[in-house]
Amino acid sequence: MIWHDLRDPNDPELDGLAAQFQLHPLHIEDCRHGKQRAKVEDGVDYIFVVLKPIHVTDVGEVVVTELDIFLGREYVITVQHGDCPSLRAALDPLHATAEKSRPDQLFYKILDGAADAYLPALDWFNDTIDEIEDTVLEKPSPAMLERIFNAKRALIEFRRVLTNTRDVAGHLQRLEADLIQHDLWPFLRDVYDHLARDMDMVEMQRDLLSNAMDIYLSSVANRTNQVMKVLTILGTVALPAIVISGFYGMNTKGLPGVDSPRATWIALGMMAAATAGLLLMLKKFDWL
Repeated sequence: MIWHDLRDPNDPELDGLAAQFQLHPLHIEDCRHGKQRAKVEDGVDYIFVVLKPIHVTDVGEVVVTELDIFLGREYVITVQHGDCPSLRAALDPLHATAEKSRPDQLFYKILDGAADAYLPALDWFNDTIDEIEDTVLEKPSPAMLERIFNAKRALIEFRRVLTNTRDVAGHLQRLEADLIQHDLWPFLRDVYDHLARDMDMVEMQRDLLSNAMDIYLSSVANRTNQVMKVLTILGTVALPAIVISGFYGMNTKGLPGVDSPRATWIALGMMAAATAGLLLMLKKFDWL
């Protein structure tokens, strides 16, 4: 058994392998161009599988890569698009035991490694959502709202990839081909279960982000209400002084103390007394 592990879809070796193992030109075109959805197709005496590994960069960007696999009777060909560190960490150790394994056994290990490569991305989303939940209560801001939208958009893409990959694992269990022996069917079901668990995790994370959005809107509304409350109280407290100063600003006679040399202090005292009375009334009604 020979494993041809190509890390560049434009590698000329792929053309030689296509001629040697009679790989279909459309499958080779899929490998060259990339950007395929996760799928499984039958070829002439081989199986062609497309997987979509995901990893998160240091700056929080979710990157979807591609891994194409050809499973034959005596060979396995993998073609990787882009760089996925978690996938490469799962595949590199397999080279040591590849020659001692059956092709279908190596195929299962690659498939299982690709499924396990989703775990670091899930952990990153968990940490990000925890941070969002802690921050959205204390400092709701437009930047936090944008972060929530970006995380939800990335989770939608993640769910789409997981759905297609789960369908691939389910299709492989029902595949009527002697290239995968029956003793590997339980292992393929285990991969399917892992992918289904990952989808449940993504659905839970989407619900958490929706809850974080609700908390953000509630926090913004509460802050707005608090500001309006303070402004209303300030306007109400200033109302007696405005009324009294308005009366004493009129050119009329007969107002108390208007002819007194202490008229200013009398007006200020009336303003202070009216304001104090209003504050006591608001306190009694528990409006402060």
